[in-house]
Amino acid sequence: MERKPFYITTPIYYPSDRLHIGHAYTTTIADALARYHRLAGEDVLFLTGSDEHGQKIQRRAAEQEIKPKEYVDRIVATFQDLWRRLNVSYDDFVRTTEPRHHKVVQEIFRKIYENGDIYKDEYEGWYCMPCETFWLERQLVDGKCPNPDCRRPVELLREESYFFRLSKYQDRLLEHIKTHPEFIQPASRRNEMIKFIEQGLEDLCISRTTFDWGIPVPINAKHVIYVWFDALSNYLTGAGWLQDEAKFAKFWPADLHLVGKEIVRFHTIIWPIMLMAAGLPLPKTVFGHGWLVLEGEKMSKSKGNVVDPVALIEEFGADAIRYFLLREISFGADGNFSRAALIQRINSDLANDLGNLLYRTSAMLEKFTGGRVPEPAFPSDLDQELIRLAEQTVAVVDADIRGLEINAALAAIWRLIGRANKYIDETAPWNLAKNEETRAQLHTVLYNLAEVLRIVALEIFAFVPATSTRIWQQLGLEGTPDKHSLAECRWGLYPAGRVVHREPPLFPRIEIGDAAPAAGEAASGAGPAAVKGAAGAAGSTQVTEGLIGIEDFARLDLRVGTVLSAEKVEGADKLLKLMVDLGEETRQVVAGVAQYYRPEELAGRQVVLVANLKPAKLKGITSQGMILAASTADRAQLAIVAPESRIASGSKVK
Repeated sequence: MERKPFYITTPIYYPSDRLHIGHAYTTTIADALARYHRLAGEDVLFLTGSDEHGQKIQRRAAEQEIKPKEYVDRIVATFQDLWRRLNVSYDDFVRTTEPRHHKVVQEIFRKIYENGDIYKDEYEGWYCMPCETFWLERQLVDGKCPNPDCRRPVELLREESYFFRLSKYQDRLLEHIKTHPEFIQPASRRNEMIKFIEQGLEDLCISRTTFDWGIPVPINAKHVIYVWFDALSNYLTGAGWLQDEAKFAKFWPADLHLVGKEIVRFHTIIWPIMLMAAGLPLPKTVFGHGWLVLEGEKMSKSKGNVVDPVALIEEFGADAIRYFLLREISFGADGNFSRAALIQRINSDLANDLGNLLYRTSAMLEKFTGGRVPEPAFPSDLDQELIRLAEQTVAVVDADIRGLEINAALAAIWRLIGRANKYIDETAPWNLAKNEETRAQLHTVLYNLAEVLRIVALEIFAFVPATSTRIWQQLGLEGTPDKHSLAECRWGLYPAGRVVHREPPLFPRIEIGDAAPAAGEAASGAGPAAVKGAAGAAGSTQVTEGLIGIEDFARLDLRVGTVLSAEKVEGADKLLKLMVDLGEETRQVVAGVAQYYRPEELAGRQVVLVANLKPAKLKGITSQGMILAASTADRAQLAIVAPESRIASGSKVK
């Protein structure tokens, strides 16, 4: 049976001397949707590319004393490098300088001309070169380009031109928009376009004679075709028009054009009328998403407020950037970008939630079953609740993705991750492991956690593919997620008996503020903290024999933690490395208790942690806190401070 086709496009990007994170936004969204539809078993065509013609490029190349093709070749390479760094899985990359595209543009011009919808006249009017847009005088703002992201001077042009009869198709286009509400999304963009069209459409100038960097008009080589008429035709080029009849029949009309809201007018007025005039079907949906804003303003070169995506990827990793763009911003609305918000998402969602779940699960499997995932027993009510949520999540995510609610889909997946972390606290596997009578229950809990992670790995592949693959491999599963299917998100498909490997955390927490002390300085976790005088060693409130105020004590963040695992530090007789569960996060702590406690004695025990000490490195290991302990004066005896009865991990000590 032939798979359902899905054709998704981004705009082809105009070569710019400087990339910014806004360039990455549309393409990351498109890539996530393309990956999801592939995993859903659909035959996907994902198109992007570069828009390489026009007067602006010819002038830029002349300023640098190089040919236009040399100019665009250099810049297009930076776009392709960015997509590689972001793990963008496009199927085709159309460059408007390619012969296959020239053929398409000239043929669509010829078809529309032969239908009587293109005529020659003289153009006199205003042209914004940066926007490559013609404007009527009544549309100008203070004599400048009305585009709010531009507002630069326009040029008065007078030259012989060919015109496209947009006005002829005004009523037909309005009728299509009103009878196909899915054609322009979101609704706010649809309403804007309806109002614009109802004001009356002017015929469009679609050729130029004052420069030659463009595709020649097929009936008059003195003219080159208007850059937008040229660029919009790329969607036909990518679909195989005039080149591959079977491919074109399969993928056209496009399912989804993703564009920024500033170019919705071109894609929902000029483009559909071009297709109507050429006798071709219209795309099913054009979605105009919002802008990335920085301090309330859209990022743009002209404003000098751009954020370099390559630098962000090098610092935080591609998946962290992808996740932030997809999760933080409600698709369709403007979204704020800030470094603080990015770090918050990394720490809370990726490190604390997802990374914590994987690390806790693999650590417990390693300790209690040698890493091998056991067969589950009959599930309890608590187990059934987790299973139901996992099954519901798969359905919710599918509905959200198909409704283009991408951040909602991610929120649903993270609710499952959060529930699985809570499930660990509720079932307390470290207690179940103490008694043979609860062994079957322990095995069920461990299996359920591995199964949640398997489902999560498949569900997040579209959004954070490298992270998904790492989880998949750590779970000991065959192949990679992209070789599997969303149909495998059914509960119970994890093959018991596989070995899970514990590895370093997926996303180490990013500390904001003061740098960690250098190795050798007094540091958090350097040794057990005697109740008296311990905190001062790390630079926090110093408790001496003198009296202190309540405000001094309040500066300490003391929290109850549960030790998930403990191991000796190589080359250090006194140190143990602990992984401590604090409820919403897991901390790595180095503690000088090896002379008093064996590692296996500490797993599952509760401790009190000073959680707001500066992180430090001991024997090359980062310690993120300090456990409290009491010792005799000669240190012959030492006891770790712990609550009298078990309490939820993360509870504050007051």
